[in-house]
Amino acid sequence: MRSPDELTTAFRAQGLKMTPQRQAIFRALHQTTDHPTAESVYAMVSADMPSISLRTVYQTLNDLTTMGELVALDLGTGSTRFDPTADDHHHLVCVACGAVHDLFLDVQVAVPAAQAAGFSVGRPEITWRGMCPSCSDRPPAPQTEQPAQREETNA
Repeated sequence: MRSPDELTTAFRAQGLKMTPQRQAIFRALHQTTDHPTAESVYAMVSADMPSISLRTVYQTLNDLTTMGELVALDLGTGSTRFDPTADDHHHLVCVACGAVHDLFLDVQVAVPAAQAAGFSVGRPEITWRGMCPSCSDRPPAPQTEQPAQREETNA
């Protein structure tokens, strides 16, 4: 991801208004190493700027996505994630905690024309799902015993 100053210049070049809130969002994105949700960006920024709204965060993230600075990802983790890595890459997603990690592999996949069904394929992306090291090392949650169910008979 480009620096906050570079993003400010890019925003202005697009005719978008620069505000202290947007600059704070740029700084937060520049400091993060994960794939944040709008809610997590809001939490980071609102700690120092309580007046910021979640709507401003969403709008700024959507503007950055439209500009090609972020990629919006729906990885099945419950919220859209925003990926600051523009280079082609894939993802590892933990099915337990929702952690997302970049995976840089040279995977050459071509969709056979007979199966493309008229689609024009853009950015290829593969998502592997499994357990991250933290979740794999955790002991399984204890099973709670269910009381035995009595069968009722009508006699």
